[in-house]
Amino acid sequence: MNISVIIFPGSNCDQDIVSSIKSITNKIPNKTWYKDNIPKNTDFIIIPGGFSFGDYLRSGAIASASNIIKQVIDFSKKGVPIMGICNGFQILTEANLLPGTLIINKNLKFICKSIYLKVINNNCIFTEKVNNTVIKLPIAHKMGNYVVTKNTLNKIKDNNQIVFKYCSKEGTINDLYNPNGSISNIAGILSLNKRILGMMPHPERYTDIKQKDIIMKQIVESIL
Repeated sequence: MNISVIIFPGSNCDQDIVSSIKSITNKIPNKTWYKDNIPKNTDFIIIPGGFSFGDYLRSGAIASASNIIKQVIDFSKKGVPIMGICNGFQILTEANLLPGTLIINKNLKFICKSIYLKVINNNCIFTEKVNNTVIKLPIAHKMGNYVVTKNTLNKIKDNNQIVFKYCSKEGTINDLYNPNGSISNIAGILSLNKRILGMMPHPERYTDIKQKDIIMKQIVESIL
């Protein structure tokens, strides 16, 4: 598998992704600067977290208008899997590759901690091999509050596009376990064709001495 990681001015999780992918596949992914071209043989595109272009205007707004995102859109039309993490998720919504948008957290503060997620959809290319119903991952964001209209929310529910929800350690989903105010506790969603994933938590940051990068490993192996 040929994986390309898109890098913008202000990206700061790109090396985390590169290190994680290398530990999983023993292959260094292609690091693509935003002014360059995505290799034609790319099988999987990842847009990492950070603060692309300083998050001026809105988070991900400037990056979404860049030429490389036009290339990402072209790859999406070919069915190439695309994953956006944190700022990458914001970019994908700004580029209209995913529905909704991300706004400032309900408490108006930057949040950096570990949370629990319930896997809502195991029948997509990203989560087929995610073994646990509840997983633990870190978050680090100030604009992670996912919002959509009521009509769009109903559509993504009906189309089974919700893939992760914030929850308790036991899998309980309610406002108490919602760190940022996201509607319906949504932490990750899919495109209509289920080949684009956007999520606020950072699977590339989850490491364990015995099972290093296990969540990212399960996501990558689901795509392989």
